[in-house]
Amino acid sequence: MSRPQITAPLPELPQPDNLELPVNGGPVTRPKPALIEQLKAVSSATASANLHKLGLKHSWIQGPVARQRGRKIVGPAVTLAFMPQREDLLAGPGQEQTEKRSALWSVFESVQPGDVLCIQAYGDPYTGCVGEMLSTFFKGRGGAGMVVDGSIRDWTEIQHIDLPMWTRGVTPNYASQSRLFPWAFNVPVALSRVTVIPGDAIIADDDGAVMVPRAMIPLVLEHSLEHEEWEEFSRLKLQEGGDLRRYYPLSDEGWEEYEQWKAAQ
Repeated sequence: MSRPQITAPLPELPQPDNLELPVNGGPVTRPKPALIEQLKAVSSATASANLHKLGLKHSWIQGPVARQRGRKIVGPAVTLAFMPQREDLLAGPGQEQTEKRSALWSVFESVQPGDVLCIQAYGDPYTGCVGEMLSTFFKGRGGAGMVVDGSIRDWTEIQHIDLPMWTRGVTPNYASQSRLFPWAFNVPVALSRVTVIPGDAIIADDDGAVMVPRAMIPLVLEHSLEHEEWEEFSRLKLQEGGDLRRYYPLSDEGWEEYEQWKAAQ
């Protein structure tokens, strides 16, 4: 009797017959362009503060940071969800070619000018969610920028594309080389415990990325534009050495001065 082969190849695993990939969340309902244009005057800090006052406690996407300082993007969210790999689903040799039929390619084909791509990747440091070529295609489609709860690759090349990015880090790995696989697109995603629904607005600057629910954009604008105005007045007074307790935040007397200053503009 011959000795069993310890390294014999494993049999091919049966695949589920009740699943069709990629999962497609359907058309994205984007905010009206005029609302997005007005939001460009609002900082991430102001949006986060006013959403908190309005009752939304978790809007800041903690983790991803600006890879290019001094940049700001505001736009509708399109989404990409990575999921943990399963050996009976899209695993093994040839995975990188399989990506072409995955949510990774599909979400880029859905991008419209001004969109912000939001990627759920669990903060994974080993998965390069996007690289130079897909970023080049995204920029060519008019995409505004990306917020990635994970890593990207080809950072040296992406810098030359001039595409604003907020990520947790960089890696040499391609998208499905490690633990995750691009599973679904334009579905609700979790970015650092913040739920982002396709069509929500994203404001990202040096302080980070903030999600503004699509239905709350008018409310946020109503509160935020006034906030930005009185802060401008406060800043002027503080630069002159004005009383901190009077001018930040504005006391009743400070607010009366602000109203007079605003009327004179």
